[in-house]
Amino acid sequence: MTKKKSISASKASLVLFLCQMISALDVPLDSKLLEELSQPPTITQQSPKDYIVDPRENIVIQCEAKGKPPPSFSWTRNGTHFDIDKDAQVTMKPNSGTLVINIMNGGKAEAYEGVYQCTARNERGAAISNNIVIRPSRSPLWTKEKLEPNQVREGDSLVLHCRPPVGLPPPIIFWMDNAFQRLPQSERVSQGLNGDLYFSNVQPEDTREDYICYARFNHTQTIQQKQPISVKVFSMDSLNDTIAANLSDTDVYGARPVTERQPVLLTPTGSTSTKVELRGNVLLLECIAAGLPTPVIRWIKEGGELPANRTFFENFKKTLKIIDVSEADSGNYKCIARNILGSAHHVISVTVKAAPYWITAPRNLVLSPGEDGTLICRANGNPKPSISWLANGVPIAIAPEDPSRKVDGDTIIFSHVQERSSAVYQCNASNEYGYLLANAFVNVLAEPPRILTPANKLYQVIADSPALLDCAYFGSPKPEIEWFKGVKGSILHGSEYIFHDNGTLEIPVAQKDSTGAYTCVARNKLGKIQNEVQLEIKDPTVIIKQPEYKVIQRYGQVSFECIIKHDSTLLPTVIWLKDNDELPDDERFLVGKDNLTIMNVTDKDDGTYTCIVNTTLDSVSASAVLTVVAAPPTPAIIYARPNPPFDLELTGQLERSVELSWIPGDENNSPITNFVIEYEDGLHEPGLWHYQTEVPGTQTTVQLKLSPYVNYSFRVIAVNEIGRSQPSEPSEQYLTKSANPDENPSNVQGIGSEPDNLVITWESLKGFQSNGPGLQYKVSWRQKDVDDEWTSVIVANVSKYIVSGTPTFVPYEIKVQALNDLGYAPEPSEVIGHSGEDLPMVAPGNVQVHVINSTLAKVHWDPVPLKTVRGHLQGYKVYYWKVQSLSRRSRRHVEKKILTFKGNKTFGMLPGLEPYSTYKLNVRVANGKGEGPASPDKVFRTPEGVPSSPSFLKITNPTLDSLTLEWGSPTHPNGVLTSYILKFQPINNTHELGPLVEIRIPANESSLILKNLNYSTRYKFYFNAQTSVGSGNQITEEAVTIMDEGYSETLFATSPVMHTVRPTFYKVQPLYPRIRNVTTAAAETYANISWEYEGPDHANFYVEYGVAGSKEDWKKEIVNGSRSFFVLKGLTPGTAYKVRVGAEGLSGFRSSEDVFETGPAMASRQVDIATQGWFIGLMCAVALLILILLIVCFIRRNKGGKYPVKEKEDAHADPEIQPMKEDDGTFGEYSDAEDHKPLKKGSRTPSDRTVKKEDSDDSLVDYGEGVNGQFNEDGSFIGQYSGKKEKEPAEGNESSEAPSPVNAMNSFV
Repeated sequence: MTKKKSISASKASLVLFLCQMISALDVPLDSKLLEELSQPPTITQQSPKDYIVDPRENIVIQCEAKGKPPPSFSWTRNGTHFDIDKDAQVTMKPNSGTLVINIMNGGKAEAYEGVYQCTARNERGAAISNNIVIRPSRSPLWTKEKLEPNQVREGDSLVLHCRPPVGLPPPIIFWMDNAFQRLPQSERVSQGLNGDLYFSNVQPEDTREDYICYARFNHTQTIQQKQPISVKVFSMDSLNDTIAANLSDTDVYGARPVTERQPVLLTPTGSTSTKVELRGNVLLLECIAAGLPTPVIRWIKEGGELPANRTFFENFKKTLKIIDVSEADSGNYKCIARNILGSAHHVISVTVKAAPYWITAPRNLVLSPGEDGTLICRANGNPKPSISWLANGVPIAIAPEDPSRKVDGDTIIFSHVQERSSAVYQCNASNEYGYLLANAFVNVLAEPPRILTPANKLYQVIADSPALLDCAYFGSPKPEIEWFKGVKGSILHGSEYIFHDNGTLEIPVAQKDSTGAYTCVARNKLGKIQNEVQLEIKDPTVIIKQPEYKVIQRYGQVSFECIIKHDSTLLPTVIWLKDNDELPDDERFLVGKDNLTIMNVTDKDDGTYTCIVNTTLDSVSASAVLTVVAAPPTPAIIYARPNPPFDLELTGQLERSVELSWIPGDENNSPITNFVIEYEDGLHEPGLWHYQTEVPGTQTTVQLKLSPYVNYSFRVIAVNEIGRSQPSEPSEQYLTKSANPDENPSNVQGIGSEPDNLVITWESLKGFQSNGPGLQYKVSWRQKDVDDEWTSVIVANVSKYIVSGTPTFVPYEIKVQALNDLGYAPEPSEVIGHSGEDLPMVAPGNVQVHVINSTLAKVHWDPVPLKTVRGHLQGYKVYYWKVQSLSRRSRRHVEKKILTFKGNKTFGMLPGLEPYSTYKLNVRVANGKGEGPASPDKVFRTPEGVPSSPSFLKITNPTLDSLTLEWGSPTHPNGVLTSYILKFQPINNTHELGPLVEIRIPANESSLILKNLNYSTRYKFYFNAQTSVGSGNQITEEAVTIMDEGYSETLFATSPVMHTVRPTFYKVQPLYPRIRNVTTAAAETYANISWEYEGPDHANFYVEYGVAGSKEDWKKEIVNGSRSFFVLKGLTPGTAYKVRVGAEGLSGFRSSEDVFETGPAMASRQVDIATQGWFIGLMCAVALLILILLIVCFIRRNKGGKYPVKEKEDAHADPEIQPMKEDDGTFGEYSDAEDHKPLKKGSRTPSDRTVKKEDSDDSLVDYGEGVNGQFNEDGSFIGQYSGKKEKEPAEGNESSEAPSPVNAMNSFV
């Protein structure tokens, strides 16, 4: 039975939570709307729970609230009604609940201590503030005490106690000397958390009489000083001398030398102690040890590690600091003090408790009558906090009953609410360490839709830019929003529009046809309303004639053009700049409508000139460089620099002025344009000359202003267009009298170098600026916005002063005033500085990751409170790294990447992610000191992407009708492979492609045998892998089936024959009519287009094509039959074409467009010349000619008689090449009787009269195409015999048959 109840309760909670998500409404911050809608009170501002006030100033207890109608305010004090009308010192601000208690006119702050609570009430409910505890701050004086001098022996330990007075809040303690300089601290000497000064061992240099403990009470900006403490350290040498002076020579004396000691803990005492800290606070643990040599402190956590990124060591590692502690930081922390003689340790048992903190704070609900909703209040803490509810400030148990309300622990459930159900509910979560109080109202409204965007609002956008059309709305229940284009247009939808939750319609890329009226319609069950806005698309502004680089001679004229084209309805303005600054105020620069002209160009005109065109919607610019060169030299008078002036004289000497006169030197054909006067300060900077002033070249006397306390000397330099003269000889010296400083130091800054100090720096005055001896500086500072008195010190002639004991990163007002022996400079101006930064305390919260696609993610975070940054906010850093690739098990080295987002941004984009991988990230805030703690690691995954191409594709084992394919999986799967896609098609010798076949292969296969292929046929293969997202890049390969089983050739050789046997096709029953996978294989002037069709049979296809990027109409080619390929011919080489395939009679649907470029389709194959028609015709003609020659020779031999060649043999007998007859040694003759016998020894036959097969294969080139051989007119051959001598043995075969053309060929000489 219990189990059934828990199940039904969980289901009910889930349903109610979903109802809350659906029902909650946001009320836009529209002033008109807020004036009309009723709303319960909401506390907008209140004083802190623990409010410590300055007893010298008026007490202001804040309580501000909003609501409709405006709320009224009341207060309680210590749990009872506080009647402010009865107390003349207490007033309430008009239209506000803020109390002002007048202390400055006779009131006492102590009389108003107590617990205050504010209530804001209207007809819809009542909201209450926190309990505000008012306590006046206290900074009591130090009690008078008599301090005895501390006399210690060298090497001993020492503790100087501070014991500051107890104040509210507690003071900040620091030790200084009489000169207000902070006492140096080290591993040996340091200040404890209680303010005492600890010496691990004293040294003689520790002797002094001004150890002063200061207590700073920040709230009242007062500093209390303890009486100086005297410390005298006796060294062993001085102690021995004193003893020796008081003893006789016979006495044995001598103090023991300084002995080294092992560590002993000065604080804390004992071996163990305990510490309780609250969650989120800073945990400070301290160990200070005595010993000689000085011990070194080390910290460990027993049974665990010190938390990374939150652990810091201070005070020379004597203090362990852990920020933002949590319950996980509880445990035993051990400090170990060690030197060469031994060690000591102490264990601190830390327990982390927690004041209540929110898990889910209640949120305001805006409901319409009859709706349901929930208020959820969940908090955690240690111990677990208790949850209590109040309604309009009254405990809910005694509040008026509401039938629509049911309280279930930390949840209030509302069912079928009515307007009377409106109220403000308070959730209180408390434990022994604190409490949380949150107000959340339930506002029941019944409002028809309202559109807040003005009617007929005009939006103007540049073409190809995004357009955002607003439709701000409100209604209860929440209205639904729809957009229409035009008055009678259909509802807008699709990927070309983006609909935002706030009603805004976004057109990402607005085009000219986007112009028009758009209507926004908002409707709920109480009504419907619509609003129309106008959108105009403007042409972009373009500079069609830009300024060009110019080189011009000096004193010439130059012009830059800037001709623009813009939308006729926009008014452009043209601005010219020189070197990114305004044009010189010079009449030589003439700005026209579309140009800039510079007259009489000089060297100063050299630079970059920029034309900027602005309209109300866009801006464009273009720049050009002007180079000025010298004019061609012409013979002229020689010009030179002037000679230096002479005879300098000082007259009319006064305290602050003197008159200087001189005689000019020769101007050397170039008039003197001006004189430059320089001075030397022989008192402060002897040998260094400074610029004083300059006068026109016609002037030889000048009245010079002087500064006090300077020993002046002057010199004069003459200047003409050629250059400057040498300086004149110096004048006589003149020493002015001393006076107060005229100016104060410049560049005053205040920047802390440590979290508890303020370093004030300035640029010191120059020597002559001191106006007299004894230059010093008065440094003053006070904390800003605290209304405190100035704190001032006078320092020597330095440029830095360090203020110690400041709060971390607070603003200070600073001023530095110069003074000398005669008095002060004028009152200096104030500058604002900040005390030192410290590392940020907290990490960004609520880190969320939104994965946009497989390679991009967007990370959001909540900004940290500025007070926890503790410095200048530099931005947020996102650390992210890949943990694992989900498609591969191998783990690589984790490389963390860092992205920095400057300023107070709360989101950022993470690009370049790997698909289908697990990532982690965290976010940290950074200031000038460094980075804060990291947020908890956030894990996210990227979705699958398309895979890369297979790593390889090999085609082996060709047979008559099969090929074997082997492949490797993609290097980057980017997901789970679902299959491989193989496409192939035959290619003939004219590079035409046959029909395309597609096969889908399971993802776990790595090889495939393709059968039923055509023999001696070349095939082209396309291979790619697929995931659930889509197909990856394909790789291609070609292969040839062999001609026959006994034929062998290279795998990729071109087959000489293209068989007509049709290949095997794999057909898939289509689900619906469509054309997909349009592929192209292009050559120089043609392209093979293939596609896949799924749909009814007997479809008539057509191919449309055109030049890519052209606006010409598509060209259409009809495909004969139901083929799924077509060859486009007559294309232009090297041209990009667009192509698509359509089917007639199927509602005109077409495939998507594909783009290809003509060019060599098969650059690896060479043309087979043996298959060309011209070559076959030429060979036939040559064979016919040879046949005719052979017939002529045969006829001539049958006529009898001797050939003319016989006469040639008789006239030119050569015994080396004309062999003798075997019987009588005479030459053989050609006679009729020997026509049917083998040739004799004078022929090309071997000497054994046998015609060899090798010789029968010889071509006529060996005989008829030599340099000496040619045919006669009758066909006989004329020329020298060039037969080869053969030595093979005789075969003895003689032929008696009539000679055939082949035999005649063999016997032809």
